[in-house]
Amino acid sequence: MIGSQRVTETELRGLIEQADGLVRTLGAHITGSEARLNELTEDPDSSLTEIAAELHRVEGLRPRLAEARSLLSDLETHARELRTSWLLRQTEDRLTR
Repeated sequence: MIGSQRVTETELRGLIEQADGLVRTLGAHITGSEARLNELTEDPDSSLTEIAAELHRVEGLRPRLAEARSLLSDLETHARELRTSWLLRQTEDRLTR
C-alpha cells in the first residue's frame, strides 16, 4: 500500500523508475550548476549577479534531490516488503496443501 491505495508490483516498479529518473536528473542539474559556478568564480569578468543566481539554483535543487532520494528509498523498501510478503504467502500455501 502507498498511502491508502494498494499498488501492484508493476505499478511500484514504474514509480521506482520515475523516482530514479528524477534523482538522476536532479543530480545532473546540480552537477551542471556546480560546474557553472566553478567557471563563474574562476572568471574575473563574471558578475556577482550571475554567481548568486547559479548558487540560488543549486541551493533550490538540493532539498528536492534529498526528497527524491528519500522517496526512492521508501519505494524500494516497499517493493522488497511486497516481494517478501508474496514469497511468504507462496510458501505458506505450499505447506498447507
